[in-house]
Amino acid sequence: MKHDARTLLHLLWRQLPFFVWLIALWMLLWGQFTVVSFLTGLVAAIAVTRVFRLPPVELSGRLNFWYGLVFVVTFLTDVVRGSLIVAAQVLDFRRQPGAAIIAVPLRTDDDLIMTHVGVTASLIPGSLIVEADRDRRILYLHVIGVRSDEDVEKQRAAVLLFERRIVRAVGSRAQLAQVESATDTRRTAPPAPMGGVA
Repeated sequence: MKHDARTLLHLLWRQLPFFVWLIALWMLLWGQFTVVSFLTGLVAAIAVTRVFRLPPVELSGRLNFWYGLVFVVTFLTDVVRGSLIVAAQVLDFRRQPGAAIIAVPLRTDDDLIMTHVGVTASLIPGSLIVEADRDRRILYLHVIGVRSDEDVEKQRAAVLLFERRIVRAVGSRAQLAQVESATDTRRTAPPAPMGGVA
């Protein structure tokens, strides 16, 4: 009996970040950070996790609050910056902003990390996930404001940077080592010829 209670507490502790994320997502969707939206988000999170009986999400059990804060601040900054850039592109009648479908191969092999990266990229104005290849770990984004191979590479680098920040915040140590080694390899490798848009 004591062992079952300990197992249940361990499972609840591992699921806590996911539960908190559901509440935060609810508050973001309503655009309100109030006690009422928190309580309704709590009810919605309980309903989603208890009524629909989805398989439990396997989290890494690792949570770095500092990198979590870095992720939130940089995400909000990019949302504001993206909004201003999209507004400037819309108001510039001299030229079309340009658009492309870009393939971004992720470095981690985890469904939850891939989902977080996809949602983050879609919430930043100017980019939207149009397809996610789960088997090959590739996200396909529709991006506006792309005019050259350099713009394509910048967009890929921005998505991979968010993947790195998310892994630093909630990924496992193995995922963190994988992302860091891929980043180091990318820095030291000579620039590969760009294939343009995917």
